[in-house]
Formats: sequence, C-alpha cells, structure tokens
Amino acid sequence: MDFYRNHLAGGSPSSSTSSCEPNPSDSHHQNHHNGGHDHHDNDPMHSWWESVSKARSRIHQLSSLLPHSSTTTAASASLLALADSDRPARSLLSSFDAYSVLSAALSSPLSGSGDDPLCQWLYDTYQSSDPDLRLVVLSFIPLLSGLYLSRIHSPSPSDATTVPSLAGFEAVLLSLYAAETKSRAGKPIVISIPDLSQPSLYHTPRNKPNPTLTSQSRPSIGVLSAPLEPQIAVKSTKRACIVGVALDCYYRQISQMPSWSKLDFCRFSADWAGQDCPCKSEFDNAETDTERNSLSDGIVKQIGSLEIGENGTDSAPKGDRIPLPWELLQPVLRILGHCLLAPINADEVKDAASVAVRYLYARASHDLAPQAILASRSLIQLDKRAREAAKATAAAASAASNANTPSKAKKPEILLVSK
Repeated sequence: MDFYRNHLAGGSPSSSTSSCEPNPSDSHHQNHHNGGHDHHDNDPMHSWWESVSKARSRIHQLSSLLPHSSTTTAASASLLALADSDRPARSLLSSFDAYSVLSAALSSPLSGSGDDPLCQWLYDTYQSSDPDLRLVVLSFIPLLSGLYLSRIHSPSPSDATTVPSLAGFEAVLLSLYAAETKSRAGKPIVISIPDLSQPSLYHTPRNKPNPTLTSQSRPSIGVLSAPLEPQIAVKSTKRACIVGVALDCYYRQISQMPSWSKLDFCRFSADWAGQDCPCKSEFDNAETDTERNSLSDGIVKQIGSLEIGENGTDSAPKGDRIPLPWELLQPVLRILGHCLLAPINADEVKDAASVAVRYLYARASHDLAPQAILASRSLIQLDKRAREAAKATAAAASAASNANTPSKAKKPEILLVSK
C-alpha cells in the first residue's frame, strides 16, 4: 500500500493528477452505455447525488482508518453522522472534532511514512473532482507542512534507524505541486507594476509628465512566481519551493478554511521563526502607554506562552526552527496577512497571527533579509493601525450609546416648613 511509489511510477507529477481530469475514453464508454445520451451529466440532481455518494464513501473509509480507542470510537461515530448530512464534505470541513482527531493521528511520531493510511487517504481524496473534498485536504496542509518541515530539519535525537520516513507527507505535498504545475502550463505568475510617473485615476504625479517619454513608456512587469518544473521527488534543493506551492494553494482557498486550521498555521509560523529576542517587541516598546493598551490581551498572553524555557503542554511548541528562504516565506506572509486583516477571522486567529509576524520580523532582522524585513514590518504596522481603528470605533460607539441613554428624572425636592 505504498502509494508514494505509485505516485513516482507515473513518470511525472502531471501524470499523477490525470485522474482529476475527465477521461475521454471513459466518457465515450459511458455515452455508449447510455445509448449515446449524456442526460446524467446534464441532470443536476444526478450530479449532486454522485458528489454526495463520493463524499460519504470517503468519510466512511476515513472512519475505518482511525486507530481503535475510546476517543476514536466516539470520533468514528461522529464521522458517520457527518456522512449522513446533505453536504458531507462541507460538514467534515466544518467539524472541529473531526479535525482534532485527524490532527492527533497525523501528529503521531510514527506518522508520515510511505504506508501511512491517513496520508494515503489525503492523497486519494485530493485526486477527487469534488471541490469540497479537496478543501478538506487543503485544511490539513498547515499541519502537514508544519510537521514535515519540523521533522525534516530537526530529526529525532534517537537512532536514525528508528526515524520513520516522511514519504507519505511528501506524496501529499507533491500531489498539490503537480496539480499546480499542470494548471500553470510552464508559465510564470506575473503582475503589472504601475508607473507612478504617469497620472492615473488615483493620483497625479508631482512632476508634469513628459509627452515624449509617455508615448515610449511601457508597463513594468514583475515576476511573482517563476515557472514550475515538474518534480517526481522532494529533493533538498526543491523542498522549500514544493512546500511553498502547497501553501500558496492553501492561500487561494483560505477564505473557506476553518479558523482552527489557520490557528495551527500561525503557531507553526511562530515556531519556524524561532527567534525569541527583544526584536520581536521593537514596535510595541516604542509605543506610548495609550497605544500599548490598544493591543489585545491575547497577544500578550500568546507571546508569553511562546517564551523559551517555559514548561507545560500548553506552551510546548508545535514546530521547530527551520530555514526560511523567500520562496517559502512569501506564501507564509500572505497567509498571515489574511489572518491579521480579514474581518471574518476570529480574534484568536488575529492574535496568533500578530505573534507570528513579530517573531518572523525578529528572525528576518537577524538574518538580514531585506524582503522579509519590509514585508513583516509592514504587516506589523497594518496590524497596529487596524487595532487602533477598531478601538476608536468601539470607543465612539460606547460614547454614542451613553449619550443616547436617557437619564432618570430627578424627583422634585419637598421642603417641609414648620409653622
């Protein structure tokens, strides 16, 4: 059941994702079986029922893969209840209990090997054409990436022969990388950088533009991501790129990801930075007492819980300090930017992202990485302004509420005069 070898046997990552695309021969056979009509494909009820059936089948299989214990027995019953819903895949994605059980199983010291059944389930599920099932797999990418990078860069201190292989984790990451490589078709992701010397709807340049230069000016093109090369294995030189592409796939669907998945990512990011020094509080120490009060108490508590040297399971790090090249750090900062600034996120997610960004800024300052310094510093400033604006709005709303509250009329005083 070594599905990682089956993945390599395809010859290229692109061929491994061919199961996601419709097979012309299969469709021809189906049309022939239906007498040349494809009324099932045009029937929305049939498509819906087929999607529900696939999702239920995947959930039932997942329930059978959980290890037997009192906790997992209850989790299996919960999974079977999710399978009976009208939208099983969405129910699975929104279930914190299911995520917790799977996270505990994936975090096992022996997980991630080539014959790990949970990794095989994630791999096979991502090959499905059901977008909701693919979202379920993407919700585990922060946890899977965090475990994989932490273990590969900080192996167990025990004998190397007892350290399990991580081929299962790598196969899941390669499946996402292969799908992205196929969709990009060898083209880079580029953006058009505006020329600020030319007027636009949003600004007028300080200096009057030269008409001669205006006709000759061309838009500047920036390469956001270079073309992807097909990979059949996770090499050390391509590891950061492959994991970065997987995180970029997660980022594109992040608005549909549950908060606990984002929270796991923020905590792993802080541990990846691993830079516990006064640099992380550089911007906070420069504030006045009034501005410092605008920071959420949750940030202070979470920074304290990540201090090195503390004991206890709650303060135990989820990952280890790892190398952070720009091809990996770029999608990390994008995800943290969403966790910081998106209004749909819970305060717990925003606080965890605020902690992670400060740790990454400290790490970038010590590594002397200018791109990372600028990006993390900008996120810190945006986070501070957003919190100050939220505090001002709350104060204004409170003042308006107090002003509109009618005060009780005082009773007239009665003076008793003795004759």
